[in-house]
Amino acid sequence: MSENEEIKGKLFVVATPIGNPEDISQRAIHVIRMSDFVICEEYKEGARLLAGIKLNKELIKYNEHSGLEDIINIIDLIKEGKKLALISDCGTPAIADPGHDLIRACIKNNYNMEVVPGASSPLTALLYSGFDSSEFLFAGFLGRTEEDRIRKLKELSSQTRTVILLETPYRLKNFLASASKVLPNRHAYIGFNLTYAYESHHYGTFEELNDKFKDQRLKAEFVVVFEGRGGSRVAY
Repeated sequence: MSENEEIKGKLFVVATPIGNPEDISQRAIHVIRMSDFVICEEYKEGARLLAGIKLNKELIKYNEHSGLEDIINIIDLIKEGKKLALISDCGTPAIADPGHDLIRACIKNNYNMEVVPGASSPLTALLYSGFDSSEFLFAGFLGRTEEDRIRKLKELSSQTRTVILLETPYRLKNFLASASKVLPNRHAYIGFNLTYAYESHHYGTFEELNDKFKDQRLKAEFVVVFEGRGGSRVAY
């Protein structure tokens, strides 16, 4: 038996709600309860989740500003036999966030890891969109500048698969302005605040959606889905 095989520590990758707190699974609660530490992006969000399920655990902060030393410290805890639950601010960890570096480190070193699946905003939005879900591309975040957005959208414009995108709330108007230039007639869906009681769903071409929201004050979490080139049209 190798040294790594003797290690009893484990990294749990735990999906948490994307909005509605009732979406957390019993398995997720059990895993967090049995873990020695919870790894979170921000202390505030980690503490909020723990308070909601009436648990008190020591939090370890790990986000896009963390570096190699932080990964080594976490891996050392696993080597010591500790169990750690990796969560994100919401939804499934390591999807377009830095948690994937921890997963890669565990795989590379042959340490124990277990994924606890659950809520996912990209998949929730895909189903709401009504577009072809037999094949799709998750393209993550486009970029901060208009040049980056335009370049990426031009690359994605030739995709025949349904495309799913994420963006930060304050960049929605900029995104729609760019999308209406590159893909004005492409049908799209925008889901706001998914799984909350006040979630809302918006359908139309990018040009129509840009006209709809360009003069509004927006503060909401959202996911964008648009149809692939030559895809079957949905009568919105």
